[in-house]
Amino acid sequence: MSGMFENKVAVVTGGAQGIGRAIAKAFLREGAAVHVIDLRPGDWFVGDVGDPETLERFAAHVIRESGHVDVLVNNALPLMKGIDDCTWEDFSRALAVGVTAPFYLTKLLAPRFAAGASVINIASSRDRMSQPQTESYTAAKGGVAALTHALAVSLAGKARVNSISPGWIDTADSDISGADAAQQPVGRVGRPEDIAELALFLCSDRAGFITGENICVDGGMTRLMIYHGEHGWRYDGKGS
Repeated sequence: MSGMFENKVAVVTGGAQGIGRAIAKAFLREGAAVHVIDLRPGDWFVGDVGDPETLERFAAHVIRESGHVDVLVNNALPLMKGIDDCTWEDFSRALAVGVTAPFYLTKLLAPRFAAGASVINIASSRDRMSQPQTESYTAAKGGVAALTHALAVSLAGKARVNSISPGWIDTADSDISGADAAQQPVGRVGRPEDIAELALFLCSDRAGFITGENICVDGGMTRLMIYHGEHGWRYDGKGS
């Protein structure tokens, strides 16, 4: 532990599991006081980020307990449903969690941002590529990526704002090998810690000249060109 965030305050949404949990643990390791909100019951603020009144209560809680905010990580996960099954309510819910909540929580906490504050929005490599039947999730992740550069401009001088777009991240601590690992240009599936370490860097003084960026952390998968018949790839004709 370097104590890089000693006496700093970090806020993480969806911080009870997966990438959010890894990010919260990383900031704790580096000395920060960490406030987590998650739907899962636990010793954190339990609540739904898709509900504005809950966000208002959570922001008030953070300010009451810590007084200021140095780091805000908007990580809560929107649901994934496709055009065949996704209802108006489902799609609206995905956008509420994935785009509106990051906007509103940033707005609520911005008056208490400390000097040198940073906001990290967790997007996805799906903000630039898709599988079938993923419209609600993909739209939300694309929206938060665009929100990132808009906030970076609006909050210039108050906070740096960046987004991270993870690719395939194994959040179940599995031992994924074989073709699933080999297809990745780096030879493995990602880990939550890969995202957490980048979040630490982007929120540190070492990244002081970086804002408005969306950094894809996907082991190179979005750079891999795939053609039928090359390198063992075969198209099955089913469109999926």
